[in-house]
Amino acid sequence: MVARGRRARLFRMEEARRQIQRQLDMIDRQITRRMAALIPQLHPRQTTYRRGKSPDPGAFLERYRANLAAITAERQPEIDALTRKLARQESTITALRAQLDPEELCA
Repeated sequence: MVARGRRARLFRMEEARRQIQRQLDMIDRQITRRMAALIPQLHPRQTTYRRGKSPDPGAFLERYRANLAAITAERQPEIDALTRKLARQESTITALRAQLDPEELCA
């Protein structure tokens, strides 16, 4: 009976871990969507030669990276909190699995 309780607890913890991972994945997709929406605005207005000066190919990447850093910084506290929670859950699940016999995990 004790083994069944531990196994149920392990399964609940694993589901909670999957939920946190889904939240992190959702945040990543939201950041990706926002960056995809910003790309047209990041292109330079003038893409042709102007007064003999060629367009700077690295400028787009600089603007992209700056915007990505700003958008990620907005969500960073949430990302950090979820990452810490995920790490705690991983260590707890590992400890609980160590307590269970291999037969208990399969049963």
